[in-house]
Amino acid sequence: MEFTAKDIASLIGGTVDGNPDAKVNKLAKIEEGESQALSFLANPKYTQYIYTTLSTVVIVRSDFEPELPVGSTLIRVDDPYSAFAKLLEIYDSIQKAKTGISSLAYVSPSAKIGKSVYIGEFAYVGDNAVVGDNAKIYPQTYIGDNAEIGSETTIYPGVKIYHSCTIGDGCMIHAGVIIGADGFGFAPQSNNNYKKVSQIGNVVIEDNVEIGANTTIDRATLGSTIIRRGVKLDNLIQVGHNVEIGENTVIAAQSGISGSTKLGKNCMVGGQVGLVGHIVIADEVKIGAQAGVGGSITKQGSIVLGAPAIDISRFKRSIAVFNNLDKLVNRVSELERALKQAMAEQQK
Repeated sequence: MEFTAKDIASLIGGTVDGNPDAKVNKLAKIEEGESQALSFLANPKYTQYIYTTLSTVVIVRSDFEPELPVGSTLIRVDDPYSAFAKLLEIYDSIQKAKTGISSLAYVSPSAKIGKSVYIGEFAYVGDNAVVGDNAKIYPQTYIGDNAEIGSETTIYPGVKIYHSCTIGDGCMIHAGVIIGADGFGFAPQSNNNYKKVSQIGNVVIEDNVEIGANTTIDRATLGSTIIRRGVKLDNLIQVGHNVEIGENTVIAAQSGISGSTKLGKNCMVGGQVGLVGHIVIADEVKIGAQAGVGGSITKQGSIVLGAPAIDISRFKRSIAVFNNLDKLVNRVSELERALKQAMAEQQK
């Protein structure tokens, strides 16, 4: 794709300083600029590069005054960073503007496919599945029987969505995600063996949820595992059966949530956090990285750290003690020696 400086200026509400017909077909950092590339200058620390960059066009602040000659055509805007972000969004949407069903995909005759849908090579859409308008199903994706994919939702390559699971509108499911595999349910037997408990529920993911690569969300034993609207899950997260994650909660990579735990809305969970099953986490709770949560957190807005997780004020006091533990041990040893010496002198 090729654009002129004039085209770009019209998209971001800028003015051209230089050749309005200068053409670009790629994006680059200003310090790594090359011919026909578009860059931006927002941070003053990078001003030096405006005089040496090979980028054909550079977005700058409206009041930028060069101290040396500049070889690039400039587009002046009020906020270069926001303007460049807008361009990235436009560029991304163009890159993803795919429609049509590949002849190498399998779509069940009973599936219901919306308008302007993209279904890539070797994707599978099962019986009675529903794919909403403008949804994008990338290659090697599996959509099980009776599953539903909402409008404007993107399912990236290699995602597996098991039967009867529901994905809302405007969601983004990244590569390798598995939604609706069996929950970890096994009944202990008298012979120290385990009998599998059938997992006959499903997973319900509401609107505007983003799920990072290789995250897994287990189906419920009964009922539904529920991911509420606006939730953002990082890569490599495990969500157990019958878990419920409240609206707009965000969870960082490598965290694990055991079965039947309920997280409130607007929570923030750091990386590598572990939560035991059958507990409740209140709204707006913040859980620090690598915390181990072994019980319910009922106070809204709590901040907890550590393993086992405790309130942040207690954690800070505990860390202060821990950081001085060697000094305390030495002090106790000194006191013991002094006490022994005093007792020995009394016995003389």
